[in-house]
Amino acid sequence: MLPSGALMPGLGLGTWKSDPGAVGEAVRNALEIGYRHLDCAYIYLNEAEIGSALKDVFSSPSDDVSSNTIKREEVFITSKLWNSEHAPEDVEPALRKTLSDLQIDSLDLYLIHWPVVSSKREEDAGKLIPLEEAPIIDTWKAMEKCVDKGLVKDIGVSNFSKKKLQELIAQARIKPAVNQVELHPYLQCEELHTYCEQEGIHLTAYSPLGSNDRNPAFKRDDEIPILDDPIIAEIAKKYDDASPAQILLAWALQRGTSVIPKSVSPRRQEENLKAAEIELDEDDMTRIATLDRHDRYLDGIFWCTPEGSPYTIENLWDEEPTAASASDEKEL
Repeated sequence: MLPSGALMPGLGLGTWKSDPGAVGEAVRNALEIGYRHLDCAYIYLNEAEIGSALKDVFSSPSDDVSSNTIKREEVFITSKLWNSEHAPEDVEPALRKTLSDLQIDSLDLYLIHWPVVSSKREEDAGKLIPLEEAPIIDTWKAMEKCVDKGLVKDIGVSNFSKKKLQELIAQARIKPAVNQVELHPYLQCEELHTYCEQEGIHLTAYSPLGSNDRNPAFKRDDEIPILDDPIIAEIAKKYDDASPAQILLAWALQRGTSVIPKSVSPRRQEENLKAAEIELDEDDMTRIATLDRHDRYLDGIFWCTPEGSPYTIENLWDEEPTAASASDEKEL
């Protein structure tokens, strides 16, 4: 349960990398088979199509009590504030744009997408701005006002380190409800996980299956896909030949985190949903714990390479850079 009293379903549908023309049908199908948690973001550039699907679903005839009508209040919907909208005066308009595109009156959860700020001025659009010049707390206070206005129930962050969470909590009126970060057995983030549990901040796992459908140009030559891990495959055989993906999702849920795998395939959506029925035993969890490599598939290097960028892997994650560094699309 989040601070507002809202319940976030443990397994949701991610919509990053869902192509236009496919994402709307993916959302319709997911809701039809039982998903009640959707993860969206402005920068995914598909919220308008998702909104059309939601309008269709939520406006279905509701006078027939035997119908399978889905009500807006039954679906937990998250979206995210993009880097170019961090200025306090831009936060509410950005949220209202998302609400308009999604065709809903309010969000259940709104996150700061990255602890990264970029300019929205036309003459230097995309230029990266140091956090010292655009403090996160100023953005956060504008998020808090959106809660006060009833535009969103809970607010949180994404890609925040323990240090950044501590700094934000020290100044915030409303504590972040959620921190959405990359989590899987190769990146277990135990220290962050423990800290968030202590502070009552819920962790949501993105890229729980390793984001293997990223552009190959942004993958490392030495990258090891988590879906191909032999221990995960061996454990999967114990559970009526479950898939490795199901084991990865079951692991995330069993840790107490929510998880948002992306899929536009009806078969895979159903398979992912059934992962919630798998209960891994203590031995399985112990074996999976040994797989931690502190290996990010999405390490944020794309914020660190532009000439003059104030961001580094070290100051983005507040840790020493590792040899295993990956990069991904700037559109994330």
